[in-house]
Amino acid sequence: MGAEKVVNVYRNGRLESSHMGHIAVVNAKGELLYEVGDVNRRTYARSSVKPIQAIPLVETGAADFFNYSEADLSIACASHSGEEQHTSRVADILQRSGINEDRLQCGPHIPHSQDTYKQLIANGGELTSVHSNCSGKHTGMLVTAKYMDEPLEDYHEAGHPVQQRIKEVLSDLTEYPEADIGVGIDGCGVPVFELPLERLALGFARLADPSGLSEGRRDAIERVTSAMMKYPEMVGGTGRFCTDFMKVADGRLFGKAGAESVYCIGDRETGIGIAIKVEDGSGRAMYPVALEVLKQLGLLSGSQLVELEDHYKPKIKNTRQEKVGEIVASFKLKSASPL
Repeated sequence: MGAEKVVNVYRNGRLESSHMGHIAVVNAKGELLYEVGDVNRRTYARSSVKPIQAIPLVETGAADFFNYSEADLSIACASHSGEEQHTSRVADILQRSGINEDRLQCGPHIPHSQDTYKQLIANGGELTSVHSNCSGKHTGMLVTAKYMDEPLEDYHEAGHPVQQRIKEVLSDLTEYPEADIGVGIDGCGVPVFELPLERLALGFARLADPSGLSEGRRDAIERVTSAMMKYPEMVGGTGRFCTDFMKVADGRLFGKAGAESVYCIGDRETGIGIAIKVEDGSGRAMYPVALEVLKQLGLLSGSQLVELEDHYKPKIKNTRQEKVGEIVASFKLKSASPL
């Protein structure tokens, strides 16, 4: 089965464009509950798996040794906006861990926050790797390597123990053999993992309900996901979907975006995991799809959707900031037989 239409784009009430995609909804037992498109589509998870990449930071004892707070754990899972609240936290973790900023291998880029970037320019500042949306993740990797007495200079390479531990955790949570997980290089320079979409959904189901896992792994998962939900502003930033969504979800749902329009969600109450891939990689389609999935599953109320209206049915505006169209999710989840 190929991709199916998941979003329509309207201008003046008339259909202008559509986006195709895939959706998998899985429970913690590994049963496929609902689907759209091809749930076996091999998908690079991109930044959606940052909560999984953060688990070894806790499991190894590195987080406790270097006094990670809950907000610090949250930024380890982040694709942050580069706001002062983010860069100062990353810098503080590096400083108290005795790690120089130049050890970060994520590279600099313009912050998502345009206000931050304008202020940086006005003050004559320079972009550094701390401004990278992935700097919290990279810092967690460096901290783990230092705690484990492993080399810092190549922590980002696929053969490094830091990356091998992450791959092992991903394989365990998704019940997918390590040898079958595809490995590429992410935008920030670390390994990025490719696996079937429904396995990715299972990984988030296990994050939502880790009761069947070992005590140590279960505790690490609960610390990571609780941190994300308690400090959602660290995961994204002002006006960002991940942050707004987890604030509205109020401790029940957690979610993480990935580049090329990947989004994953875990529901702590039901143990359901959701994985979404928009086929053309368009970010504008991703959030309406995620919220429509949650609406159809009854996991968000009408009032919660109203609070997230700007993400649920984004307005298309012209250069005069007049509304000229909107983006609307357009699909129906299909019930699936258990695996």
